[in-house]
Amino acid sequence: MSKKAKVFTIAIGSSQYTKERPYTLLRFAYTALLEGHKVNIFLVEDGIWVGKKGQNPKNYDNVGKWLVDVINEGAEVLVCGVCMKARGMSEEELLPGCAKTTMNGFLDMCVNADSVIFC
Repeated sequence: MSKKAKVFTIAIGSSQYTKERPYTLLRFAYTALLEGHKVNIFLVEDGIWVGKKGQNPKNYDNVGKWLVDVINEGAEVLVCGVCMKARGMSEEELLPGCAKTTMNGFLDMCVNADSVIFC
């Protein structure tokens, strides 16, 4: 356990199976939560696909399962509504625990964070 708990806001802008960044950031988020820190995640741009139900990759670790694990450990996950609309994703396609938001939701996460990580 860390001496003083921190609040991390993580923005994921890459889709789940084109780069390893979402997987790496979710591993970081999970570790931070287990160490007693608070984690907020904002899915933006192609990163919205990280929050999509029904992921079943054959050659990669399941990023959707990692996101569910992070949510179950207490992370707040918000998804950019403008990005969803631009890519044709509906709210019904989001994993439970993910909520559609605006940039105001992301701003609130950043204002209340000790550290913001964007990738």
